Amino acid sequence: MQPSDFNPLSPVVRANPYPYYEVLRETAPVHWNAPLGVHLVSRYEDVLFVTKNPTPFSSKRSLVREEQYAAVESVAPTLVGTLRRGSLLTTDPPIHTRLRNLISRAFTPRRIADMEPRIRRISRELISHLPESGEFDLMKALAEPLPIIVIAEMLGVEPERRHDFKRWSDDTVASTTVLLKGGDPALVEPGVRELRDYLAGAIEARRKEPREDLISAMLENDEKEGMLTAETAIDFCRLLLVAGNETTTNLLGNGMRALLSHPEQLERLAAEPALIPNAVEEMLRYDSPVQSITRFVTQDVEIAGTRIPAGSNVMALLGSANRDPRRYTDPERFDVTRNAQGMVSFGHGIHFCLGAPLARLEAKVALEELLTPGRRFSFAPGQREQVELTDHFSIRGPRSLRMRVESTGPVRATA
Repeated sequence: MQPSDFNPLSPVVRANPYPYYEVLRETAPVHWNAPLGVHLVSRYEDVLFVTKNPTPFSSKRSLVREEQYAAVESVAPTLVGTLRRGSLLTTDPPIHTRLRNLISRAFTPRRIADMEPRIRRISRELISHLPESGEFDLMKALAEPLPIIVIAEMLGVEPERRHDFKRWSDDTVASTTVLLKGGDPALVEPGVRELRDYLAGAIEARRKEPREDLISAMLENDEKEGMLTAETAIDFCRLLLVAGNETTTNLLGNGMRALLSHPEQLERLAAEPALIPNAVEEMLRYDSPVQSITRFVTQDVEIAGTRIPAGSNVMALLGSANRDPRRYTDPERFDVTRNAQGMVSFGHGIHFCLGAPLARLEAKVALEELLTPGRRFSFAPGQREQVELTDHFSIRGPRSLRMRVESTGPVRATA
């Protein structure tokens, strides 16, 4: 295996990128990837350097080139307009700081902690529909609906439309990959457009009649700033809805896949539920829902002895950094007791994921409710060998995860 074999658009690489990361870290810690036109940065300290220095490493530009936008604009105008404008994720200070402040007060640790009883009720309701013994799809039964319901309630939109939200979210997430791979953008344009129209209506309704929800809070906070145009407000809400469900969905999917692949760890976690918060951190480290972030180099810079010229793109491989042996002992081992402090799955620096506390809480509660005495879980026949993954160059998680549950006695609910 050579560094040049790594291509995040390749299904083979996406199925298991970690052997490729090891080759990159040890032989080419800064490697030029011609298919994407980026310098790949794979070691922990170097990834940290990129993420905590927003001046030389700007968030403003996308991997998609202007000529790629122009080629599809006639068939996918909403998609192209959305990607061109970007979002909070693709801004730099001082605009980034002001935009983030519009919503950050809604994501305080105290406010998120206060949501635990509601998240637990939703989790219990979803889990109550699982069979006592038999097969089910974790993604459809729990990992997808839980975070969608939670973020929909926070935004003040109808949770019962969660199937629409998931479809719209999938199309939004897929849009960049579709353009990079030369796919048909007309396939995702309807979902992107429907979500845009839905959010436009929700925002207009809040302007006329504010409620106790995130959209109203965002609009109220912006009265002094005056930063939110109609489209910017829509983009902001789109980011909250999509990011608010994708991270937790893939954290639960990847985490349960890791547990099922390491049954001794699953047994320990079921026997010692106090380990679940720590296990969530290890799940994030071991198989990160976000595998990479991209930055635009604004000035000549040197990383690991390699000069990267201004005007270049850099892709910081978060999934690789989390398995760097320079940071973690025996990093390929999944261990729910490990101290995973410092993992970079939520990013680092000014772009650290705003919803990280919420994702952690949702995953903790869902696992506490799922892994209760009276149930034994395993892969459904044939599932371990072939897990279909989300088709995205950066986001990693299963589309479905078929599991088998066996009843071993009365199920005892958590407190």
